Amino acid sequence: MVKTKRLEDLVDGRGIEALSILGLILVWQIAAAAVNDKLLLPSFLQVAAAFSKEWPTILTEDLPTSLLHFLIGMAGGLLVALPLGMIMGWFRAADRILDPIVEIFRPIPPLAWIPFAIVWFGLTDTAAGFIIFVGAVFPILINTYVGFRNLPRVYVESAKVLGATKDLDLVRYVAFPYALPSIAGGIRIAMGIAWMCLVAAEQFGVSSSGLGYKIWSYYYLHEMDYVLLYIVMLGLLGLFIDKTFRYVVEERLLKWQVGLTQ
Repeated sequence: MVKTKRLEDLVDGRGIEALSILGLILVWQIAAAAVNDKLLLPSFLQVAAAFSKEWPTILTEDLPTSLLHFLIGMAGGLLVALPLGMIMGWFRAADRILDPIVEIFRPIPPLAWIPFAIVWFGLTDTAAGFIIFVGAVFPILINTYVGFRNLPRVYVESAKVLGATKDLDLVRYVAFPYALPSIAGGIRIAMGIAWMCLVAAEQFGVSSSGLGYKIWSYYYLHEMDYVLLYIVMLGLLGLFIDKTFRYVVEERLLKWQVGLTQ
């Protein structure tokens, strides 16, 4: 009975996540051994050996540079998308004015803006951040707009009866809390897209370091174990950022919603 309980705790807890990662590593190592070509698929052990040599550079140069680019893009996306989405979702006239403009720019791939990023900002961190900004801004904007637009009218009328008659009070105490789950979802999607844009943003040489920059640098040298190392680092860091964001949002801001789903 005790052993069964321990097994259930392992399956329900963090153990199953660790087992899934270990399973992936095992499949990766077996596949690399079957291919037996470092150029086509480096093994886990080869990538681990590359990490043992490269980790000081990753921690002191590449990681800070990539995080700086990521933060510039995400901060810009939040500063633009949140107020714009709230205005479009709350005021119908603003929605009609801004929606055609948003829908013109939204389908344009972020990478299409690389030439203008170089012309406007030069080969700087800001240029890389701008590409990430373009990838992040629209998911946040659309989800903020949808969250505000889907607010039930009965909530607004009830708040007015209780004394919240100004638009600012209605937005602060009714619309924004209601839309927060949708906004959080948009931010999470935006972070994933922004992280994918990071490689392309660093590809055009805004600096001599960065996770995305090193992928292309080592590719030109045909050192594929280092290429895969930096790809894995991108994935692990993206996982860490997503887990941290979900913990903060679900355990702090939306704890009431998590409680309903448990």
